[in-house]
Amino acid sequence: MIPFSVLDLSLITRGSGVADALRNTCDLAQLADGLGFHRYWLAEHHALPGIASAATGILIGQVAAATRRIRVGAGGIMLPNHSPLMVAEQFGTLETLFPGRIDLGLGRAPGADQRTARALRRDPHAPDRFAEDVVELLHYFEPMDENDTHRVRAIPGAGLRVPVWLLGSSLFSAVLAARLGLPYAFASHFAPAQMEEAISLYRARFEPSERCPRPHVMLSVNIIAADDATGAQRLATSLQQYFVALRRGRPIAFPPPHDTHEALWSPAEQAMLDHALAFTFAGSVDTIAPSLRDFMTRYQPDELLTAVPLFDHAQRRHSLELTAALRSAL
Repeated sequence: MIPFSVLDLSLITRGSGVADALRNTCDLAQLADGLGFHRYWLAEHHALPGIASAATGILIGQVAAATRRIRVGAGGIMLPNHSPLMVAEQFGTLETLFPGRIDLGLGRAPGADQRTARALRRDPHAPDRFAEDVVELLHYFEPMDENDTHRVRAIPGAGLRVPVWLLGSSLFSAVLAARLGLPYAFASHFAPAQMEEAISLYRARFEPSERCPRPHVMLSVNIIAADDATGAQRLATSLQQYFVALRRGRPIAFPPPHDTHEALWSPAEQAMLDHALAFTFAGSVDTIAPSLRDFMTRYQPDELLTAVPLFDHAQRRHSLELTAALRSAL
């Protein structure tokens, strides 16, 4: 039975605000902790009216303080938006406060539209240095040599073995993670096109390291579980509406479910949803279990990262409870 973990975007739902989203995140994390989920990851996104996790490191600290056992981390920090030293210091601080419970996942995308990305990065060439920045960041976590007075040090950070992951939705980070001997997470919950090729490349080219002696693949999926399959399919229309708005370039607060989508998007957009959200499992425990079992048999992930994109927080909690039951049923 592989570990199940949670990916939370701190959804800002229509009619609510950022404070509600952050409270809901801490509450859902406490539930995940009690249900035995392995990790609780938060993602860096910017200038999106439906996502409240922009200051990811700060929110990780709040979630870690509100929980007891579960690992808490970034899925991920978009490294080109930050200096490697600052990221090392922030996560060194988190690891010092919550020893043995902090993960650092790194991504190469901006987590924003291009105008916002320019405001964040200032340097348009930052993504081109991603590989070098990852290596620099890893060095900051190495033990300090007291005789080396020329090396820049991360304090806190130096000597702390914060697990570092690479995240991706294409082949680039898969190859880099394999070369550096790091665990790898693929964003199959919204960009599955190159998933199979990416994880195959990663496993074939993996070079063992002290940080990760063997390949470790985590795949992300959306799980929208309810007591009956029809109700779950209706709940899934919130994610579909949200995704269509993103693809149209007009992001919105996370919307309530809709009884029919016929007037909400075009046939071409439906085809886009069918592809992009191919690994969205919506239904009851009994109806999800066979398809999820097939997914895991085919792709053999070492861990599953489950997003729970539901509009209503009570239903989100119930879906997470059903996901825990689903894991036991597999």
